[in-house]
Amino acid sequence: MAKIGLTEGFTLIPEGTHVFKITEVNYKEDFGKMEVVMQTAKGQKHIERFSLLNQNGEPNQGGLNAFSYFAKTALDDFTVKDIDDQELVGHFIRCEVEHEEVESNKTPGKMLKFVRLGDKEAAYGFDEEEAAPAAPKQSKPVQAEPAKQEGKKPAAFDLGSLLG
Repeated sequence: MAKIGLTEGFTLIPEGTHVFKITEVNYKEDFGKMEVVMQTAKGQKHIERFSLLNQNGEPNQGGLNAFSYFAKTALDDFTVKDIDDQELVGHFIRCEVEHEEVESNKTPGKMLKFVRLGDKEAAYGFDEEEAAPAAPKQSKPVQAEPAKQEGKKPAAFDLGSLLG
């Protein structure tokens, strides 16, 4: 029988400030849908979605504004007037990750958590503390103090015999 390795499962990116690398951009121009796939140094993925057209096919000003700010921040260039969507790939952006809990539309009473990105700023690579996995902390062995007996020396022992 073959064994199948299991993953740790899906976990939300923890709240706090994280640097993301933009790894993929999918733009469906006919529908005005933009998906920006990003990844943290630890490999956690997040997809930021933008609706650039409304249901009538007209420009969605709110979505365009949000995407424009995101793109200009990731490129660290607020003078740019237009971009090819693929220009974002490989750029980094630092964002404040916040969790938002909302009730499910499909299952009343069920709460869902979503990751929201706020306070965006340009980044030029992963932060060192995020990029390198933390080395496991080694605890110092606790050294017990020898029992003090009045007037007596602690008993001597042969360390070699204990280890051998």
